Amino acid sequence: ALVMSIAILFFLPILHTSKSQGLQFYPMNQILFWYMFIIVILLTWIGARPVEDPYILTGQILTMLYFLYYIINPIVSKIWDKTLNY
Repeated sequence: ALVMSIAILFFLPILHTSKSQGLQFYPMNQILFWYMFIIVILLTWIGARPVEDPYILTGQILTMLYFLYYIINPIVSKIWDKTLNY
């Protein structure tokens, strides 16, 4: 999971197949961006907490949400492209 959390960032330019380059044309992706921003902030905070019961579960849930973002974001982009008939 640690290696994939960094390696996935290297594959983003290859996997980016949206018709438009900017996020200003994708309102749902703008929401997902801020969702990701909050997840990263919370993961940073959880990483500084001691390894105890509530923090372990919270870290696992946030990690799943972190990786889920990289699955949901391209799907939402493709749906939005089809909606706009690109």
